[in-house]
Amino acid sequence: MISKTLLLSAILFLKGAEGQKSSQSPALDCPSLEKGDGYTQSEFLSRLAHECRYDRLLLPTYQTGEVVYVHASAYVYFIQPAEAHDLNFKLHFLLQLRWTDPRLAYTLYSPERTKIIGESDLRQRIWVPHLYMSNEQSSSLMGTDSKDVLISIAPDGEVLFSRRMQAVLYCWMNLQKFPFDEQKCSMNLESWKYNASILRLMWEKDNPVRLSTELHLTEYSLLDYWTNESVVRGDIVNMRLGGGRSGNYSALKFTFKLGREVGYYLMDYFIPSMMIVAMSWVTFWLQADASAPRITLGTSTMLSFITLASSQAKTLPKVSYIKASEIWFLGCIGFIFSALVEFAFVNTIWRRKKVVALKKVNSKYILKSTLTPRLARKELQKELQSSPQLTKSRSCSSLQQETSSDPAGPGYNNYLTVHSFPSALNLPTITTQSYDELIASGGRPRTAGSEGSDEPPKHHTWTQMTPQEIATWIDKRSRVLFPLLFIFFNIIYWTFVYCL
Repeated sequence: MISKTLLLSAILFLKGAEGQKSSQSPALDCPSLEKGDGYTQSEFLSRLAHECRYDRLLLPTYQTGEVVYVHASAYVYFIQPAEAHDLNFKLHFLLQLRWTDPRLAYTLYSPERTKIIGESDLRQRIWVPHLYMSNEQSSSLMGTDSKDVLISIAPDGEVLFSRRMQAVLYCWMNLQKFPFDEQKCSMNLESWKYNASILRLMWEKDNPVRLSTELHLTEYSLLDYWTNESVVRGDIVNMRLGGGRSGNYSALKFTFKLGREVGYYLMDYFIPSMMIVAMSWVTFWLQADASAPRITLGTSTMLSFITLASSQAKTLPKVSYIKASEIWFLGCIGFIFSALVEFAFVNTIWRRKKVVALKKVNSKYILKSTLTPRLARKELQKELQSSPQLTKSRSCSSLQQETSSDPAGPGYNNYLTVHSFPSALNLPTITTQSYDELIASGGRPRTAGSEGSDEPPKHHTWTQMTPQEIATWIDKRSRVLFPLLFIFFNIIYWTFVYCL
């Protein structure tokens, strides 16, 4: 009987111990934070961020419903603007985010602990805001053995999250004034998960963006940079679980202004193109019938400039608007092509066999006579030959040479002929008067048909030039006209690219 009583009491004691153990198990599963200074950093962190008291999927202020303010700053190591046809740039920077998580405050539990520092393993234990770059082409965390991530937790629960990144970002360039353009490129940070009513991004008040002292750019120069905060509208609907991303989201933008260095383009494009255009003017010093050298020089300068311009065009995107470099290309091509047209014009005149009648030896009448249709020129020649009072005198340039009927003779290319016409033709009169006669008449020249003259005018004179003289005259004027027009084009062009 006694043995049965002892056995029953033992069974009741064991059941009571099991019940007491089961009632105390929740308290034993959540480790205590008391005397936190006695634990190592890993042990204390595992207790502080234990799942029984910390949920990394919830906002720091999920209990109070307040807005979480995340302060950002950046330190830029390197900026590499890519080629213009890629429309992007590469950026190396250190991004720091700062916010307060009251659940991680440990002043009461470990007063002597100044700071908790960790890397990627710490990031997996606490809540971290999810930000993304809206103009990102590609990005990655930098690091050799492990990713460059650093997290520090202050005693009051302030978290500082730092990560070193490299990113290729889109930059929509305006190339209308290329290569004298200035571009504005930016890095856009936006909240991915939480809208502006829950999470707000802000730049640090003091020096939100700092640049490395060793930052150097090659093709560009950094003119200015600035930051701003905004709220953007999320328009990605039904793209993820949970109904998509809609609403207003907080955003940060870091913008820098780049000015293109034109030294490379001056030395490799503009100055060589000026020299090529000037080379095309050498044909004006060659004789008009020298077809082979003038054609060779003209076409070679044209092809050389097209090759030079095509090497620059390969680095540019195909856009619908006209760029400043294309205006320069069209202007230079126009001057080179005009030199070829001028050669074709003077060579055609040179090969004519009949002289041209002129009222006066000036640009108006020479060009008008050379552009006169052949039929009109023949009628004028017949009228001149049918005049009974036609007289002919040799030009000043041929007075010292014998007149030869042979086109290859010595006087064929350099004589000026003057014919006399009857007054019935009603042509203007050209008269000459010696210096002694001018003095004898009291300093007043005597002109036929003028007042005080006893005899009426008898003859009117026209001047005639050979085609070879006209061709040479046009070449001489082109030697001056083309450079002056090119200088005028340069004044307009450089005023446009620098002043407008």
